[in-house]
Order: sequence, then C-alpha cells, then structure tokens
Amino acid sequence: MVRENQIQEIALNSDRNIYLQGGASFQGTFDDFITYYPTFRINLQFFKRRLLVYQETIFIKRVFDIVFSLSVMIVGLPVFLLLTLITALTSRGPVFYKQERIGKDEEPFLIYKFRSMRVDAEHAGPQLASDDDPRITKWGKFMRKTHLDELPQFWNVLRGDMAIVGPRPERQHFINEITKKAPEYKQLLRVKPGITSIGQVTYGYAENVDQMCDRMAYDLGYLSRIGLQTDLDIILQTVKVMAQGKGK
Repeated sequence: MVRENQIQEIALNSDRNIYLQGGASFQGTFDDFITYYPTFRINLQFFKRRLLVYQETIFIKRVFDIVFSLSVMIVGLPVFLLLTLITALTSRGPVFYKQERIGKDEEPFLIYKFRSMRVDAEHAGPQLASDDDPRITKWGKFMRKTHLDELPQFWNVLRGDMAIVGPRPERQHFINEITKKAPEYKQLLRVKPGITSIGQVTYGYAENVDQMCDRMAYDLGYLSRIGLQTDLDIILQTVKVMAQGKGK
C-alpha cells in the first residue's frame, strides 16, 4: 500500500488515528492497519500448582524410601550377615565392593554392593558384565541372578545418594558413550538413581552401549509417571524378577 500510493509520511496521533500523506491521502484507525496482535501468556498459577504437586510427590517418595530402607535393613539383618559370611568364605577379597557412579544433577557418589566378581575384574578398564562372565565368582553368580548383591544399596538410599526406584546409576565412562548416541539420556540425571527401575525389570541388564540406549527409553517414560503408586508397582515387579532369578 505504501509503495503503490507513494506514501511519504505516516503519522500516528494520540487518538490512535493514522494519517498517510503522499500521492494519496488516507485516514484510519490503528486497527485498520494492524490485523494481528501476537500474544504470549504464561499461566503462572498453573506452573505453581504443578511445582507444588511435584515437590509433594518427591517429599512422599523420599519419606517412603527412608521407611522402606530402614525396614529392609532391620528385618533383613540376618540375611545381610549370612551374605557377608558366605561372600567372605567363598572368594578372596573384601566382602563389599564400592564404585563411583553418577547421581542426580551429575553428582558422583560411591555405590555399595556385595562383591560378586574377582578383585581384579576391571584391571583392563571399565567393562559391562555378560552371560557366563568368567570374572564372576560362583557365589557371585547366584547373588547377581537374585539381585542379592545390590542389598547394600539400601545404605545409599538412607544417605540420600539413591532412591528405591529410579534410573540405574551408571559410571561416567558409559554415560559419555551413551550420550554420544542418545543425548536425551541427560534427562535421567534430573532425578535420583534407583536400586531398581522400570528399565531393569522390563528390559533387564545391558551388555553394551546400544542395549543401554534401548533400556533408557523405559526409564525416560518413568520420568512422566513418578509417584508412590508407580514405585510400588515397580517394586512388586522387582520381587518377581528376584524370585525367578532373572538377574545377570
């Protein structure tokens, strides 16, 4: 319009009328010229409600984790002592095994397990366990099949490093490898890692990075369903897997 009518001057008065001067004159309101008003509204109340619900869910989850972990460690004390004794008698080396893992917000922590492998199992560098792995002791194989080797991680839960249910904590070496193929893995580091997870009970253990990426899809789905009921369902599934000896 400006070019066609050789408009030389555009004026906007305080009454919101626009005046065009040039080869032709035109007078109109501001609304005659502007037909689209981009708007962007944020409902702060909605986000506040969502934040409060999330904080409440995390608080309930933490209280449950503490109560559940204390119950397991107190009631299961005879089992802990028996596992400690058998582990000490069946292979040389320390009873407990600790290793650095990456937790919430990419903070490193030491994870504890009953030792199920030879002491020199990773002298050649980080390696994932596989079927019939020669590094695993005979007693260790039974513990891994039944997940009994992971019972000391209830101490990690009490310390606040982990949760009962959450994505499996990995080492920095493998996180670096996973994120090269699946950058979305970083989303799992927004929550505390867990002793068990939907990925563990549905997919199982991973023997390579590609399988770790496949399992990740299940754990990403957990992020949108975090809650006590979801955790209870996963715990029940985990007990079934332990009873069936499907660990590795």
